[in-house]
Amino acid sequence: MPLLLDSALVFEAEKACRWGWVEGITTNPLLLARSGLPPAKTLERLAELTSGPVFYQLTASHLEEMLEEAQRASVILGDQLVLKILPTPTGFQAVARLSENFSCAVTAVFSPAQALAAEAAGARFVILYYHRALVSLPEGEGWRLVEDCVTALAASETHLLAASIKSSQEMVALRRAGIEYFTLPFSVLESLPNHPLSEQAGQEFQRDGVGL
Repeated sequence: MPLLLDSALVFEAEKACRWGWVEGITTNPLLLARSGLPPAKTLERLAELTSGPVFYQLTASHLEEMLEEAQRASVILGDQLVLKILPTPTGFQAVARLSENFSCAVTAVFSPAQALAAEAAGARFVILYYHRALVSLPEGEGWRLVEDCVTALAASETHLLAASIKSSQEMVALRRAGIEYFTLPFSVLESLPNHPLSEQAGQEFQRDGVGL
């Protein structure tokens, strides 16, 4: 169950990558805009910090421009690059073209039909915005989206990646539903190892126990 950091802040990536159990980094145009560095420099630094994938989202809207932008991203990230592409008609054309040479992720998916189109186009990942789906779709439809996408891609080589996760409880619920990959904000990742009872047990061992 790979866990990824959803951030373009270098200081967060430095901390998360030191932990040893965060396997890559996802970015998007908004996160890159908040990084404090030019996008190319941010991506270079993130790639230096992790040996895993670095996700970059295409911002161009025309097919030829998207293909050119993908090449520019490849120069920076090399084999670590995963291209995030929006599920538009042009986006699916781009996935079909780019998936021959790059790992592609169709992002901001809000229907199982989009997930199946992503699979047909050759995408490696389908990215669901879970919390946004919960609050934006009619009641119950956000969770139904998860269930339908898990069922639709059950026998597929296209993997579901959950984003827009606000708590560890949401992550656990999604894992139980069959989601394989997760990208989490730094605050949620940082909270995963912690529980007050674990801390209490550790204090007892420190106080009363012995070791080598």
